[in-house]
Amino acid sequence: MAKINYHIHTDAIKHNLIPVELTPPQSERLIKLNQIAIQQMCVLENIENRKLLKN
Repeated sequence: MAKINYHIHTDAIKHNLIPVELTPPQSERLIKLNQIAIQQMCVLENIENRKLLKN
């Protein structure tokens, strides 16, 4: 389910928010944001394999 939501959101961003041509600062920022999103997806995908603290 998380993968489907991720793809829906990234596709929506690609089609609606990213201009056809990017300036160098925009390009750098987009790369950083994509790296963060990929890290977050990796964390969400591997949540079952982690030992979580219990209250």
